[in-house]
Amino acid sequence: MYRTQGRYAQAEPLYKRSLAILEKALGTNHPDVATGLNNLAELYRTQGQYTQAEPLYKRALAIWEKALGADHPDVATGLNNLALLYSAQGQYAQAEPLYKRSLAICEKTLGADHPNVARSLKNLAELYNKTDRAALAKPLEERAAAIRAIKR
Repeated sequence: MYRTQGRYAQAEPLYKRSLAILEKALGTNHPDVATGLNNLAELYRTQGQYTQAEPLYKRALAIWEKALGADHPDVATGLNNLALLYSAQGQYAQAEPLYKRSLAICEKTLGADHPNVARSLKNLAELYNKTDRAALAKPLEERAAAIRAIKR
């Protein structure tokens, strides 16, 4: 709640405390620990603290891949979030393969019309637009819009 409200100074110690509890109770390589790492990384990314966010995202991604397998939707989330970090820094060459892998995992595991597929399509399209590849972005944007229009 604090992060959503922009009350980052209040959110950070709670994220850190939660992470410490998870690590102590579940061990350092549990998928829930990865979620805690990802949440703290999101807080840092939101604030533009990219150097603090990156190792947390990478550690979370490694835990998810090892514990859940390379094609798990949580791995797709981790890839997407790390790509968002790189994209925010203008590191588009690093972000693009992560977005593509995230999209492939989502399509494979969740189905072509899942909202996470739309998210991945939108993010990849934004990267294409930022790198002057609007022709590649347009079909992705259209497909994402079509998925969002599906009544659930």
